[in-house]
Amino acid sequence: MISLWTVTRQELLSTWRDKRTLSSSILVPLLVIPLITVGLPLLMSNLIGGQKDRQQTVGVVGTLPPELRAELLGPTGHNVRLVQLEHSKAAVQSGQADAVVEVKTPLPTQAGTGQTGQLSLYYKVGNLKAESGAAGKVTAAVERYNRVLVGRKLHSLGLDDSLLTPVKLQKVDASNPAESSSGALAFIIPLFLLQFILAGATAAATDATAGERERSTFEALLATPAPRSTLLLGKLLATTLTALTAAAFSVLGLTLSAPLALLLTPAGQGAAQKATQAAFGGSLQLGLGGLGALLLTAAASALLISALLLTLSLFARSVREAQTLIAPLSLLIVLPATLLQFADFLHTSPLLYTLPLVGGMLSILDTVKGVLTTEHLLLSLSGNVLAAALLGAVAVRLFGREGVAFR
Repeated sequence: MISLWTVTRQELLSTWRDKRTLSSSILVPLLVIPLITVGLPLLMSNLIGGQKDRQQTVGVVGTLPPELRAELLGPTGHNVRLVQLEHSKAAVQSGQADAVVEVKTPLPTQAGTGQTGQLSLYYKVGNLKAESGAAGKVTAAVERYNRVLVGRKLHSLGLDDSLLTPVKLQKVDASNPAESSSGALAFIIPLFLLQFILAGATAAATDATAGERERSTFEALLATPAPRSTLLLGKLLATTLTALTAAAFSVLGLTLSAPLALLLTPAGQGAAQKATQAAFGGSLQLGLGGLGALLLTAAASALLISALLLTLSLFARSVREAQTLIAPLSLLIVLPATLLQFADFLHTSPLLYTLPLVGGMLSILDTVKGVLTTEHLLLSLSGNVLAAALLGAVAVRLFGREGVAFR
């Protein structure tokens, strides 16, 4: 009698001969996960946070008070480059200036005179480069100028400028270290982790079913003394192990993100760049408990995805047809994972953790943020395993039909 392990080993050997499977299961997740979790925050910190350290061009239409010009230029005189222009909107649209300030009415040089000046700021709203650079610098300079004028007036009256801020608000980060370090991009980690599991399992599942039909070896396989349930379970186990390989290297990529972030972060990084990088994440903190929870969730998700892929592939006559049937499965991962970026606005009921795949994504996100509870972990594992068992039963029924080799 052919054993379950014999079938599994044969399927694994057949799958791992394909170099594309090796790359999609090992090299790609090991390289892409750190690239996304570390490289993207570093890139955003350089692009957005670096705007405050770069000099932008600000156009001026009209006459600015000397003191306001000094505020715009900054202490070093290189905060922005001021150019005199005649047209505001056209200059921004043509790229002649990153932002333009237009003096609508004469601007006061002292407060308390009853005179209020109007200054219009032209820039491309929604443009991150403009908002984090020129527009942000102009807004901050005008606010400083207003505070200087009001403070000077208060001092002339013998009053302290602290009267303007009777209540000072101090913001304190109440998140735990893991949640703080994961940043705003934490929601993409479940997406990539499950996508790599799907990619790793697809080759094994299609080759074990539709590939057998395409090579005309299915009939010979079914003629062996091994029970059909053993054959199917061997194929399922081989597919799951291939998917788990992709999951393991994805988790390894995640664990490498923290040391890589320390290694790749420039030593002379400015305060604005550090704040931007911290906001987007890039230095995940996974303890042993979090690592174990991540592996368990990945294993249950791999089992479910493998069972689903095998079941669908049994309906296909060729590998290409199987890939066509499997292609829409990416949406089952992409759509819920994309919605995870709004998870902070949702009340995550325990029932959500029982949903196949969705519960696993929530558990992965909670693990990355360091807020996963044992109850939610067990619910997500149960949901995935139960769904995998139901799909496995469907696959066994399909595999037991007489015409399975000639579908």
